[in-house]
Amino acid sequence: MSVNKYERHVLVLPEDDANRQIANGFLRNLALAADRIQILPEAGGWRRVLERFRANYVHRLEKYTQGFMILLIDFDRHEGRLDQVKAAVPEGLATRVFVLGAWTEPEELRRELGPYETIGRDLAQACSEETNATWDHELLRHNSGELGRLREHVRPILFP
Repeated sequence: MSVNKYERHVLVLPEDDANRQIANGFLRNLALAADRIQILPEAGGWRRVLERFRANYVHRLEKYTQGFMILLIDFDRHEGRLDQVKAAVPEGLATRVFVLGAWTEPEELRRELGPYETIGRDLAQACSEETNATWDHELLRHNSGELGRLREHVRPILFP
């Protein structure tokens, strides 16, 4: 489903199919305003997420100021990955672009927490209830800074 670009909305650009499935699980939360979020086709790698973001979404976000974007990537245990990805975001969009993902790869997260869609559903439940359940898992804990920003800017859009 496409979002209304003139209203507050969130676009999610997943790195791969596993991340897309997690995002789809997030959509299953009944409290979610599903018409305000759109999961985009997977990019095929975290570098491709950046390429696609720059080529297809920077201009859109600059033009339609009600939009927010989540770049859903694997961190592959790289300490500097968040900074590397954020460096690709134009300064004027930094408050509206978020970077989230598993510390390793979603496959490891699935082994510990269950099917991808269940993980997404649990993350949405935590967002809806404003808890850190699931987000406190060792493979997701590194998202805490972005999670704080998401709660401030995106949660009111998705869970009105």
